[in-house]
Amino acid sequence: MIPTLEWTSNGVRFIDQTKLPLEESYVLATTYQQVADVIVTMVVRGAPAIGVSAAMGVALGAKNTAAQTTAEFAPEFEKICALLAGTRPTAVNLFWAIDRMKALFAKLRSEGVTLPQIQQTLLSEALTMYDQDIADCKAIGAHGADLMPDKGGVLTHCNAGALATCGYGTALGVIRGAVERGKQIHVFADETRPFLQGARLTAWELMADGIPTTVLCDNMAASLMRQGRIQAVVVGADRIAANGDAANKIGTYSVAILAKEHGIPFYVAAPWSTIDRATATGDLIPIEERSATEVTHHGGKQLTPHGVGICNPAFDVTPAKYITGIITERGVIRAPYIESLRASELEAK
Repeated sequence: MIPTLEWTSNGVRFIDQTKLPLEESYVLATTYQQVADVIVTMVVRGAPAIGVSAAMGVALGAKNTAAQTTAEFAPEFEKICALLAGTRPTAVNLFWAIDRMKALFAKLRSEGVTLPQIQQTLLSEALTMYDQDIADCKAIGAHGADLMPDKGGVLTHCNAGALATCGYGTALGVIRGAVERGKQIHVFADETRPFLQGARLTAWELMADGIPTTVLCDNMAASLMRQGRIQAVVVGADRIAANGDAANKIGTYSVAILAKEHGIPFYVAAPWSTIDRATATGDLIPIEERSATEVTHHGGKQLTPHGVGICNPAFDVTPAKYITGIITERGVIRAPYIESLRASELEAK
């Protein structure tokens, strides 16, 4: 399993995704501030991985505190959570994980639990989230495998694999699940400009697994669809609204439109923690705008004229009408999504 992130006695260890695929190196975050920086700089990325990273950052901040009592630690705890919550705005898993840690801290504090016990319990909760994510991804893979063709091409956009989670992956988990069942899948990975998650990360992961993979420039998908070389599309998500609209890496929306036009099923694979029932529609999902240098420069070399305007939204929103199904650890959710998501949530309670 790819060691995307792991808790160690010295801090949280991350594979440096900015160096892949040519260099496999690791970053050790020994403070919660360093965990926040790792998230901001995309050393770690992918909604599920970001959520668990934040939980481990909270646990690390608690471990390193100089406070002697719970009362002394309480304002520091709020500061830790606020810093981590401010790292990236779109991935709802980040806020889900922090809210889970906040609720646990509030409960323990109300029960008069000592600070050493709180520190240990916060760490245990973060480690539980880590294990839960891996289990959820494998369940997503199992539910989604039947939706993949027995033989043929599957297109994916960005990286929703082991590197975007604690292991196995969401969209790539579906592909892995299909391959494990003996299906002959050839993956077409959009390069995913401007950060090249598909070209650098998805291709690296799948090649390590021996799954046949071809990298496409982002403007090539329509041509291959027309040629009949793509039988399904599966992508991840950073936030899914209550009506089924899904935010994913910029460029996903156009892929969904192309799939609809060519009669190709378009699936979104994500854990239930990515579903934000408090956000009614995709229009209300905050979209992160990233640095212009991601567009103007590549490999340290400038590609654009000085002073030209740059637009660099990190995500776009695919309307629910283009989504064939949402694959979660609870099963495959289909339209009408408002009713289906509500029913699945009630069933789980």
